[in-house]
This record gives sequence, C-alpha cells and structure tokens, in this order.
Amino acid sequence: MAPPLTDNATDQTNMAASGTGPTPGEYVQHHLQHLQNTKQVGPVDFSVVNYDSLFFSITLGVLVCWVLWLAARKATSGVPGRFQAAVEFLVEMVDSQAKGIVHNAQSRKFVGPLALTVFLWVFMMNAMDLLPVDLIPQIWHTAGPALGMKDYMRVVPTADLSITMGLSVTVLLICLYYNVKIKGLGGWIHELFTAPFGNHFLLWPVNFAMQMIEFVAKTVSHGMRLFGNLYAGELIFILIALMGGAWTLSATGISLFIGHLVAGTVWAIFHILIITLQAFVFMMLTLVYIGQAHDHH
Repeated sequence: MAPPLTDNATDQTNMAASGTGPTPGEYVQHHLQHLQNTKQVGPVDFSVVNYDSLFFSITLGVLVCWVLWLAARKATSGVPGRFQAAVEFLVEMVDSQAKGIVHNAQSRKFVGPLALTVFLWVFMMNAMDLLPVDLIPQIWHTAGPALGMKDYMRVVPTADLSITMGLSVTVLLICLYYNVKIKGLGGWIHELFTAPFGNHFLLWPVNFAMQMIEFVAKTVSHGMRLFGNLYAGELIFILIALMGGAWTLSATGISLFIGHLVAGTVWAIFHILIITLQAFVFMMLTLVYIGQAHDHH
C-alpha cells in the first residue's frame, strides 16, 4: 500500500503555490489511498479501518438483499415480467450449480440463497470499477474536508484485501460449521488426523498438518484471487484516466485524449466480463468448499 499523502489542505496549498496539479505518481497514490481515521478513539485504534470499503460494501449488500426481497414479494404465478424473469434465471442458475455440488437437500435451503447473495453482492462490488475514476472521489473532494475527514475515497470494495479476505474467512467459518454439523465433532476431528494418508498413528501429525495447510491455502487463494483481479483492473482504469488528464491543444495531447477514450471503452467492455467471471468464480468456490465439508473421507 502506498504511504499516506499529506492532508488535502496542504496539497491544495502546495499546488496553488506552484501553479501545477498533482504529478502522475501523486494522482495514482491518491486514488489508491483508503479513507481512514488516523486518530485513536479511546483505547481502540481504528486507524486500520477502511471506511470507504465498509460503506460501499454494506450499502451494496443491503441493495442486493432489497432487490431480491422485492423480486420475491412481487413474484406471480402467471407470465413473469422482465424483472421477475431475470431474477428467476439467476435463481435457477445458482440452484442448479448448488444441486450439482452440495447433495444435502437440507443444507441447500441455506447454501442456495447464500450462493445467490454472494454472486450478486460480489458482482455489484466489482461493478463499482465501471464508474468514472474521478466521479465519486471528486464529490468527496468537496464533502470530505467539509465534514472534517480526509480527502481519500476508493469505491471498489473488492479491490481492498481486507474485504475479500473477510469474505473468504466467512466462507471458511461456514465450512467449519458444516464439517461439525454433518460429521459430528468427533467425526471431524477423526478426519483431521486420518485423511488423506490413512489411519496410522505415525501419519496423524502429517495428516493434521496437511489439513491445516489445505484450510489456509483455500481461504487465502479464495480472497487473493478476487482482490488481485479487481486491484489490477482498478489500477488500469486509473492509468487510462491519466491519459485523458494529460490532453492539451497539441498533436500529442489530442492523441493521448483519443487514446484515453478508446482504451477506456475497450477496457470497460472487457472488464464487464472480468467482474462477472470473478463473481461467478467466487460463488462456485464457495459452493465447492461447502460441498467438500459435506464429504466424508
């Protein structure tokens, strides 16, 4: 993570004095800095809390749940409208995937809606990357300092490692719950020491170590995969925005601006596939890991 920049007021003063705007490096650094509270509140240190990621992830999560509730409330048995048909298509798609992976019908009553919520939630958080780079940060540029807060704002929650790892750790906890529920506490502990190499006391330490490595590896890769793809996508959008900000009434400046428009359009269209695919992959891995928790070794 890039080191924090100076306060916005200081930035503006320095820029006004020099008559120049931020350098490309400063522009990129500024856009990669999270909104944080640099002061300790009582005995608790909140300086590591990314308030922008929390705000957008919670808001989008509530929005997804509200849309699904609205679709369920307005569902009819007759010919469905476009909105109901779209939601039914998503529900059937996720349900078919859940049936093929989680064979316990009772578990699917929770896992199916969970997978649907995860897919739509992650998709919406990813889709924030399609907003113009400076749209919301520029609004916050006026509102933030007026509220006594820093002039930093990142709007893509899944480009924040703490969010993606929080999601993957939650999936891990759900998997641990189903391991105990399906196999029983004794059965799961027995499996930890006897799989995958067999029930021999000399192999117990190796089996246990392999099980712990598997849990950690699956959790880390689950969160890191989503974070890496969205962080890279966000960074490319920032670099494309720099091309547009460098335009002048010259052949080079006009070429950069045209390149900005072409590259931004092409990357946005391609990125629609990326954000959808990453949401689908995250959902599928969630189903796979929960399905594995139901399997006996």
